[in-house]
Amino acid sequence: MPLSRPGQAARRLAVVALLLAAAVGCGDAGGLEGAGSTPTAEAPARLWPELTPASSPAFEIGEVNTEVIKGVKVPGDDIRRVNPVAVVRAEIARNPGDYDGPKAPYRDTKREMADCAKGPGRGKCPVLTPYYRDLTGDGHDDLTLGFPLLPGKTTAVRVYTVEKHRLVQVMGWEDALSGVELAGRSLVIRSPSEVAGYEYRLQWTWDRDQRAMLLTHDEMLRTGPRKHSRHPSESSPTGSSSGSSSGSSSGSSSGSSSGSPTRTSLGSPSGSPAPSSSSSPSVSPSASGG
Repeated sequence: MPLSRPGQAARRLAVVALLLAAAVGCGDAGGLEGAGSTPTAEAPARLWPELTPASSPAFEIGEVNTEVIKGVKVPGDDIRRVNPVAVVRAEIARNPGDYDGPKAPYRDTKREMADCAKGPGRGKCPVLTPYYRDLTGDGHDDLTLGFPLLPGKTTAVRVYTVEKHRLVQVMGWEDALSGVELAGRSLVIRSPSEVAGYEYRLQWTWDRDQRAMLLTHDEMLRTGPRKHSRHPSESSPTGSSSGSSSGSSSGSSSGSSSGSPTRTSLGSPSGSPAPSSSSSPSVSPSASGG
């Protein structure tokens, strides 16, 4: 028979009494100790409230980076049937000033494209192994490509999707890379920093309103060991914007919008490379979007 409301109250009181007795016993044995005072939370202080809020950006940095790739067909609207080498060749053809001629900044990339007959990721072909995952949430795979910009030390990273039977670039970035990851429906790029022991972490996530991958996180994170100090307050003065271990420069560092994402490190054989008739790495089901 279920306990009545008075009976439930009596049982709760008995349980509380037992817990208090156990706590007193532990205290007698020296097991429980205070952790000290809790730091007082401080509300953010708004600076210069008299300033008129800006209504437009000071600089044009191309936050929405989309482009229809002309000359590259998508058979059956299946992005896996698109030739990744043809996609990079199309970009080179659209930007002759960057690739053509002995003084072009990325001249060696074009020269080494001649070694791509066996496909991306083979021999000296500069096109890296392609990766496929649904980043736009439409139930179909999207294409993530990378290729070094030679003879320099930067690498171009691109994301493509299919819209209205056309191949569309929805993200583009060039940088020196420490690592690239697919996390849920986000692309994460880590790059070295000029500050020793830190690196940059940038995350792009699909935005259905802009129909593009937007830069949603831009952080500077510690990677090396922290130097210990007897007086932490001296090494982290009030008002510092980069004294925390996260070093975030743009707010939250929560990562992917998908909650608890599955991370895929691009460039690792255990990731999600494209299927190939050659001896390229096998496809991981967790990263292939299927």
